[in-house]
Amino acid sequence: MSRSRYRCLVALAATLAAFAAVRPSHAQFMTGNGLAPATENPADALDAKAIIDAVGFDQRLGEALPLDVAVVDEAGQVRRLGDFFGDRPVVFGLVYYRCPMLCSLIERGTAMAAKPLDLAPGRDFDVVFVSFDATDTPELAVEARRRTLAAYGDSEDATGWHFLTAGEESIRAITGAAGFRFVREGATGQFAHAAGIMVATPAGRLSRYLYGAEYAPRDLKLALVESSAGKIGSPVDKLLLYCFRYDAGLGRYTAVSMLALRIAGVATLLALALYFFIAQRRGRRHRRLAAGGAV
Repeated sequence: MSRSRYRCLVALAATLAAFAAVRPSHAQFMTGNGLAPATENPADALDAKAIIDAVGFDQRLGEALPLDVAVVDEAGQVRRLGDFFGDRPVVFGLVYYRCPMLCSLIERGTAMAAKPLDLAPGRDFDVVFVSFDATDTPELAVEARRRTLAAYGDSEDATGWHFLTAGEESIRAITGAAGFRFVREGATGQFAHAAGIMVATPAGRLSRYLYGAEYAPRDLKLALVESSAGKIGSPVDKLLLYCFRYDAGLGRYTAVSMLALRIAGVATLLALALYFFIAQRRGRRHRRLAAGGAV
């Protein structure tokens, strides 16, 4: 047996054994407040419980984002949202840049989830954040981008990170398509909104939602591989998609069947042992025949 085949079989056995030990992380779903005036849905009369009930994500899997709406990039240039789609899957987030806490945690959580991946923004996928506060400015978008890239820790190629602003009409179209609901508490003028990011296909269709402000790198990578229709990621990543499934209710990936994976791991190890036994017997047989021919 060749050395390369031996290494391949050992790697497969180790991978299957590792699958049996994987435990999915717990996703979060929360609301948070900011400081900017609201752009829509004033909720002056709502109490705290009503506000919590009013915000959230209505998953629109397969829904197309409105790529023709106008947005403004960090340089103050008016663009189409579709200018940031087309070639690669997109990690898509709705935040606002005056938010003192939650939105910066979402941005940082995205950077920390992307950091350990062997996929890179600008090469394999893009990251696009859009502010849902029409009073946010490109200057605030530049600052949000700066602190997010500092968390990511890679300043050599920042072309894949985009922080956009938009007007009222564009915000309504984008948040409506994404199923993103937010309100303002009238007494304080603060936003209440859900925490999470989305992953969209290169064509701008929503593929996955990841809830909370922290995301497992594994979940982000699987969402990107799925959203790319298998055009990015390694064979092992594609194999993982058979072992984990997306749970829309939880907004994360969960193991399909730990028992099945353990059985598969054991079966693979037994098959390897049988293969090595047969190969060894054949090797001894060939050596005896070669020795007999030499005599």
